[in-house]
Amino acid sequence: MVTRTEKAPSTLRGWAGVAAITASLFVFLTTELMPVGLLTPVSSSLGISVGVAGLMVTLYGVSAGLGVPFIVAWTRRINRRVLLSTMLGILAVGNLITALAPSYPLVLATRLVMGFANGAFWAIGVGMAMRLVPERHANRAAAVVMSGISIATVLGMPLGTVLESLTSWQTTFLIWSGLSVLVFLAVVALVPSLPSQNAVSVREVFGLPRENVRLRSVLVTVVLFVLGHFGVYTFIRPFLEGNSSASSGFITVCLIVFGIGGAAGNFVAGYFVTKNVRTSFLVGATSLVASLLLLLAIGHGQAGAMIALALWGVSYGVVQLSQLTMTQNAAPETFEAAMSLNTLAYNTSIALGALFAGLFADNAGITSVVWFGVVLTAASLLFTAGTRRTA
Repeated sequence: MVTRTEKAPSTLRGWAGVAAITASLFVFLTTELMPVGLLTPVSSSLGISVGVAGLMVTLYGVSAGLGVPFIVAWTRRINRRVLLSTMLGILAVGNLITALAPSYPLVLATRLVMGFANGAFWAIGVGMAMRLVPERHANRAAAVVMSGISIATVLGMPLGTVLESLTSWQTTFLIWSGLSVLVFLAVVALVPSLPSQNAVSVREVFGLPRENVRLRSVLVTVVLFVLGHFGVYTFIRPFLEGNSSASSGFITVCLIVFGIGGAAGNFVAGYFVTKNVRTSFLVGATSLVASLLLLLAIGHGQAGAMIALALWGVSYGVVQLSQLTMTQNAAPETFEAAMSLNTLAYNTSIALGALFAGLFADNAGITSVVWFGVVLTAASLLFTAGTRRTA
């Protein structure tokens, strides 16, 4: 997946660096998705609609997705530890400005800038971790970093909801600014110098999908899956509040259940993706579609909503690890460039999913958002099932 030309650090220091990179993923992901659990208080505080509040997710995703191939190419000569430290600094300052911003336009502008830092991390983070340990442990290091997704879902976003209920959404972002500083210090202390590897120009990055049919198919799958999944997930709090009279405490429990399900799905998929990654994706996507239909069918009661979210979380964990493995398998010699394209597809789709779902929420009701997710995730499933087996 990555070229190994330098000697890996000592085992202990290497895994300490992997832990610091995992913590980086945690703060980047929670910063990106924290507004999901805060849409209602943000919209009430700033006097905007829930759909407009969803633009906090949309603009962040737009810059993270559209900017990353350029940033990765333009910084191809920069040491990756320096680049990651810089991105974490931007995150800390951005969260601070978000907490103190006197107006919503400033919040959106800040989120737009922060998105660039987020996208750069997703392109370089996993590859950095794989270089910190002996080659035989590289895949394990990648899995540890990706576990940050489940940790963020289980602890980060629910914790943000709890903090908001105890204080305010502004204070929540202020706390996350401090957390970003701590992670910055951990990266500076624990991650060794990592000169750039396998870096390519912007033209070469964008030429990969044209030349690599496998990668092109994976990217289409990612776009469809993320549009559907995050379109619904962005508006899960308003859905639960409107359909099951959910309190903030119940919503926090639901997010924790979803996250635990995601961790379980990630663990299960870690075994099966090495045997047949395509089948793992198809099974996970089928379960994801079923979970959204279940949410529509029984999500009006709190017990039903909990069951649907548990299945949804497990399914997401399986699909997430499967699509990352499919990307790695499709372009092992240009891993960082392929990951930048994956990040472009993934984060842009988060943004568009939130945007389109917000339009549905404001104009056709919150339940229509779930149907939007069903259609797009089913399309991802059908597309992958219909393509020639290549992974």
